[in-house]
Amino acid sequence: MLGKHMTEQTASLFELGPEAPLLLQALTHPSLANEQRDLPDNQRLEFLGDAVLGLCISELLYQRCPDADEGTLTRLRAQLVNAERLADWGRSQGLTPELRLGRGASAGGLRESTNVVADAVEACIAATYLENGLEAARRACARLVEPVLDDLLANGGRDPKSELQEVVQSFGFSPPLYEVIASGGPAHESWFEVRVGVRGMWLATARGRSKRQAERAAAAQVVQARGELLEPLVAHPTQPPEAK
Repeated sequence: MLGKHMTEQTASLFELGPEAPLLLQALTHPSLANEQRDLPDNQRLEFLGDAVLGLCISELLYQRCPDADEGTLTRLRAQLVNAERLADWGRSQGLTPELRLGRGASAGGLRESTNVVADAVEACIAATYLENGLEAARRACARLVEPVLDDLLANGGRDPKSELQEVVQSFGFSPPLYEVIASGGPAHESWFEVRVGVRGMWLATARGRSKRQAERAAAAQVVQARGELLEPLVAHPTQPPEAK
């Protein structure tokens, strides 16, 4: 049974009533459906939600980036709607405690699986579309990408982690190393603190609502101060940092 407060929180994200049948279905993993006969799972909804999400985000990018060519728009969309991004958002919004899994899947840690969480997010988008129409789905999809869209566009559509790796390689260094050094908060307001190291030096630390967000923020700091932080490492190499 889902907690009432948590269900209402997720329902509000997707503009659904907490008792909406499609919301419960969207949160139901096939492992539970396998244990309870005739219980619908979220796979058909996930299929539809993937298409709705792709349409809504494509439309949003088309409007927000009037000068971007097809290749740029495709790259931006891929960065916004990949499984890792969807799962990060779902975890940051407290979706994982509400997932309805079978006993074996739950005991096996599938509740935190990137694909499982991402599928549930897409299924919830489909539920919004079916219950309240395309306009409501547009709003739900916009809320999903808001945490990163402005930063992504401000960075010319480039992901800070990818850009840092390119910069580091241009100096002839090994890829950056990321390490989670702290975390906390309840499930729906969790946070992570991550540091990034290059060639033996920890160069920046940042916090985010997910590991990926924190890594991106730390990488962005190094990219923005690349001359100050990276160029001295050419003259003074040290041993690579080791994660604890």
